[in-house]
Amino acid sequence: MKLIGLTGGIATGKSTVSSYLASQGIPVVDADLVARDVVRPGQPAHRAIVKAFGPTVLTPTGEIDRPKLGELVFADSAKRKQLNAATHPFIRAEMFMAVLRAFLRGEKACVLDAPLLFEAGLHKWVHSVIVVYCPDEVQKERLIRRDGLTDQQAQSRIDSQMPMERKRSLAHIVIDNSGTLEATRAAVDGALKKLVPGRLRTMVIWAVLALPAAFLYGIMVALKGWQAFRARVGGFGRITDSASKRPHYE
Repeated sequence: MKLIGLTGGIATGKSTVSSYLASQGIPVVDADLVARDVVRPGQPAHRAIVKAFGPTVLTPTGEIDRPKLGELVFADSAKRKQLNAATHPFIRAEMFMAVLRAFLRGEKACVLDAPLLFEAGLHKWVHSVIVVYCPDEVQKERLIRRDGLTDQQAQSRIDSQMPMERKRSLAHIVIDNSGTLEATRAAVDGALKKLVPGRLRTMVIWAVLALPAAFLYGIMVALKGWQAFRARVGGFGRITDSASKRPHYE
């Protein structure tokens, strides 16, 4: 199975390409969706975030308050590293499990859709990288229109990411998304023809690696269950401790 990394810059159109790939039957592992899933209450990453930043980053229902957490880490690189350390191991594990599931189904290709593909080192996992690009002025204009930002706010968000020219230099294939939707889709179709292997090669590799992949997947499922159990027990322990410290009135 060919593993393809997909990334871009904010408002360059990565999501458009990702959606089109999914519509063509290519399994897409979306890092943003995985990141939301692993921080649900009861998950180990949720516990790690609360341990690192305290209960003030929780909503009244116990979920992570993403806007509040974003405010804490956006302008503070130390806290951003702290957040990454708390969540990235679980995100990587969940993404790897999704890739294993795609392989065990016999898929010819799987796409890792990650805004921070290079920054998080995920490009080391994949065979090829696609970068979705558009010129700087188009990117800023789209961001301002999409999010209702000022020119300065938009530029600040663009500057907080790895420069697009750097990403382009690291890519195997660059998709220029500054034109029409049809042109972008045609470019993606061309990339798939170059990257996706044939059925015979996929079947041969599957026959060789399916058994060890299934074994590894089973181990990861068991480990995930154990981590989730520990997170739930830890959360219950904190609740019990808090309750025991409350004053009793007779």
